[in-house]
Amino acid sequence: MKTKQSRRDFLRLSATGALGAFVISKSDWKSLGKSAAGLTVGDPKSFGIGLQLYTIRDAMGKDVPGSLKKVSDIGFKHLELASYENGKFYGYAPEEFKKMVNDLGMDIISSHAGVNPKGVTDDEVKKMADDHAKVGAKYCMQPWIEEADRKSIAGYQKMVAEWNKVGKIMKENGVQFGYHNHDFEFDTVEGKIPYFDVFLPEMDKDLTTMELDLFWATKAGIDPVGLFNKYPGRFQLFHMKDMLTKQAPIYTTNGVDDFAPVGTGLIDFKRILAAKKIAGMKYMIVEQDNAGDDKPFEAIKTSITNLTTKILV
Repeated sequence: MKTKQSRRDFLRLSATGALGAFVISKSDWKSLGKSAAGLTVGDPKSFGIGLQLYTIRDAMGKDVPGSLKKVSDIGFKHLELASYENGKFYGYAPEEFKKMVNDLGMDIISSHAGVNPKGVTDDEVKKMADDHAKVGAKYCMQPWIEEADRKSIAGYQKMVAEWNKVGKIMKENGVQFGYHNHDFEFDTVEGKIPYFDVFLPEMDKDLTTMELDLFWATKAGIDPVGLFNKYPGRFQLFHMKDMLTKQAPIYTTNGVDDFAPVGTGLIDFKRILAAKKIAGMKYMIVEQDNAGDDKPFEAIKTSITNLTTKILV
């Protein structure tokens, strides 16, 4: 069975089938003593860091229970899912998958599940919203736009109009809909920049939110802190991944492979996280699109170690 998938192929399958966690500083935990779950300051879980399971997609394709246990043992508290198809998550009914995660001392924060750019019916969205509510997800994020659907501003506007409809139905079911960026949204299309000229002004901020991928935004030449200052409160989720090389802004995911564990590259996470209140950030989620050496569990362990010993302290 082919287990290696590009992000484009993986998300295409997820979208077709479909139709970090809260940052609390160590000093805050010292003042609180223990959380309601009995976590102590020395426990990495007490930092409430999330993991996007796309990072370990090959392992999840082979052994879901075993992979989830490894993630919990490493110290992640929250999960963001990347497999929703035919009403199931990783092949499990929502309630079944939720119990598996909760039994390991973790919670589900979010899920990447795309909406067809051609539109979806209200019944399809209600089913999607209901399944995400049952699995316990607070957020459902649009994770990708196919290249063929990025050709015109009118096309982007049509998608955003659909997302607002989806966001309304999701909100009625207790789930927040939103958008996860790459770098192409910052490219110029017909004289406009979709992220600034369509997404932020036309996505209803009461119904949707932004999941800012710090790697891809940086690749596109965007300063996250400047973005927060200009659009405060719009970015409830952060994707935490580091970058090995600095180059002129690019607007394509093709050939990009300089992903790195958090704290081992060039991104100044302390500076970005210092502005988290302006951003409106509620959860941070580690993701590494490609571990490079086929050792994703080692990579996510490095990320959480750097976060809990160097960045969040």
